[in-house]
Amino acid sequence: MLPLERQQQILTWLEEEETLRVSDISVRLGVSEMTVYRDIKPLVDEQKVLKTSNGITLVPQELFPSNVCSYCYKPTKSRLSVQLIKVNQQVEQTCCAHCGLLRYQDIKADVSQIICQDFLKGTTISARMAYFLMHADINLNCCEPQVLIFDSKKQAEQFQLGFGGEIYSFEDAIKAIQNEMNGEACCQPKK
Repeated sequence: MLPLERQQQILTWLEEEETLRVSDISVRLGVSEMTVYRDIKPLVDEQKVLKTSNGITLVPQELFPSNVCSYCYKPTKSRLSVQLIKVNQQVEQTCCAHCGLLRYQDIKADVSQIICQDFLKGTTISARMAYFLMHADINLNCCEPQVLIFDSKKQAEQFQLGFGGEIYSFEDAIKAIQNEMNGEACCQPKK
């Protein structure tokens, strides 16, 4: 089999299986691992394949432009946005924590990480470890009910003293938003 044929076969397998180990490719093709690495190099250079710690995966094709919310399709705002990193390395961005939590709930089996920014400090944090303040008396001109993210429960409580609202853990925030939304569109203010 010619190198171009092996490369096409590797791409076909990746489309079917998402990720492959170099050792598995070597066995399937009946060639050395060094030959597989030589076959993979042009695919990496052409940005068709990404090297991972365990082998290779296809370069993710963006489902949504990075400046559009993957849940409500509004423009994303970097300060409020939430990133969902999927197990296949695709990254989705939502405009706010409200949409991020709802989108996560829809695709949680496919999400390896969910990343956001602390509302006060702007530091990047894992949403799973964050505290979420809902119904604070502040208008951010985003989806309702608004959700603010804090990396510290103490800071969430201090913000709550001034602006009100309820504080939730990650899982509890998802449940609270789902209960409140009750099937309604997320971008419309409650009446």
